[in-house]
Amino acid sequence: TVAQIAELCMPSVVAITNKGVTEVQSWFGPLQQESESAGSGIIVGENDTELLIVTNNHVISDSTELKVQFIDGSIADAKVKGTDVNMDLAVIAVALDSLERETISNISIAVLGDSESLKVGEPAIAIGNALGYGQSVTTGIISALNREVTLTATNGETISNQLIQTDAAINPGNSGGALVNDDGEVVGINSAKIALGGVEGIGFAIPVHTAK
Repeated sequence: TVAQIAELCMPSVVAITNKGVTEVQSWFGPLQQESESAGSGIIVGENDTELLIVTNNHVISDSTELKVQFIDGSIADAKVKGTDVNMDLAVIAVALDSLERETISNISIAVLGDSESLKVGEPAIAIGNALGYGQSVTTGIISALNREVTLTATNGETISNQLIQTDAAINPGNSGGALVNDDGEVVGINSAKIALGGVEGIGFAIPVHTAK
């Protein structure tokens, strides 16, 4: 059931808070102003010292401070390990020694599925930090595959990638979260939606085989 899949997958999804500085225009010229935005991430591995989390580049871009909140509500500092602006992907890391044993026992590493074998019409479940309120779950189907989508990257350049289209609701804050199949395997990384009047249920995710 969806409830069982959510219970299985939510421990591998995190909420990300990005604190940064943006430049705004005023009567006195450009001013720097503190900003805060929310996103999501997926725990995909660990090494001897770090927990590794994949997310969207636009979730962590221009950050001066990154915080990660886990399923048990605990919060830890994170640092950027690497980014790919053109694919809108990033990997961030949390030091294992900054986590309590209880937190480590409550979280899990996501199981990555096979996005190349997806079929249109298969169930799709989106998990993420919608609107910064904390984890939520939405359901739908795989609406289309290899959809060519053109977006503006954080550096201002136009990028075009082949993405999974889904009608599972993807809202601000869901970016970087998991799109999972009915086996609880991550098949996509939620990335964008079309937010125009008269448009409903068109969201996009980066295929996990591309992210790998």
